[in-house]
Amino acid sequence: MNLAQAINPVAVSLGPIQVHWYGIIMGTAALLGLWIAMREGRRHGLEDELFLDMMIWVIPAAIVGARLYYVLFEWDYYLQNPGDIIAVWKGGLAIHGGLIGAVISGVFFVKRKGMPFLKLADIVAPSIILGQAIGRWGNFMNQEAHGGEVSRTFLENLHLPNWLIGQMQIQGAYYHPTFLYESLWNIVGFLLLLGLRRLNPRRGEIFFSYLMWYSMGRFFIEGLRTDSLTFEGPSWLASLINGLWSPMKLLFEPGVMASGNIRVAQLMSIGLVVAGLALIIVRRSRGKDRDPYLSKEEKVVG
Repeated sequence: MNLAQAINPVAVSLGPIQVHWYGIIMGTAALLGLWIAMREGRRHGLEDELFLDMMIWVIPAAIVGARLYYVLFEWDYYLQNPGDIIAVWKGGLAIHGGLIGAVISGVFFVKRKGMPFLKLADIVAPSIILGQAIGRWGNFMNQEAHGGEVSRTFLENLHLPNWLIGQMQIQGAYYHPTFLYESLWNIVGFLLLLGLRRLNPRRGEIFFSYLMWYSMGRFFIEGLRTDSLTFEGPSWLASLINGLWSPMKLLFEPGVMASGNIRVAQLMSIGLVVAGLALIIVRRSRGKDRDPYLSKEEKVVG
């Protein structure tokens, strides 16, 4: 049996300075997302500088939000290891925390620029989900965010390349490549959002659709993971979440939770799906934001 060695998470070492694959991949995701957003922004008559300025606001806020969110739910560990709080290269960036940070900073940014938040959110939504798809490969390099234990035969039956299977071998056992499942789900979501643009929906609906699509996939994939952020909640809520996830049991066993009975990401995902759908329905029923994603005037731009 041809076994591949695990990939070194350090891409380049320059004396005491180490450049991690995690950072390279995250940086690549951000730059590609920026390029796509700028191209789409031109169709709306927006200057590239707007998106460059936005990056200065949003990226740091997203990183801080993602790290704080993770640290708060793992406070017992970081209380004993405070030096690791800033060690983002080791992983530990919660996407929901990053989304919260990005949205808060984005709201302040658009107020300074005097433009509607949902207009900009619609433009950048495909960039966000594509960035998430790419960013999951940073987890792959760190051998984190994986699911429960599986056999090598299971991974081979997925027709995965040997180098990927080898990276999913951790301390002698193989694990669900949940990073891959989520990455593929997000790529499909990216393509769907691009298609939704062509239908020229009402303002805000591309962003709300992003929230719903990403959250649906995250809810089911999260149930396979063994490193979820968790808490001890009411039994009725845990039963509800388990019931919603139960169709997955026809294919896979759920990942074991180290503690708690509710996965934070699953609860957040349910909330975002409900919120996204409710916002679309309520705003349409009240006739809010009748402006389409791309107006006739904007269609002639670029």
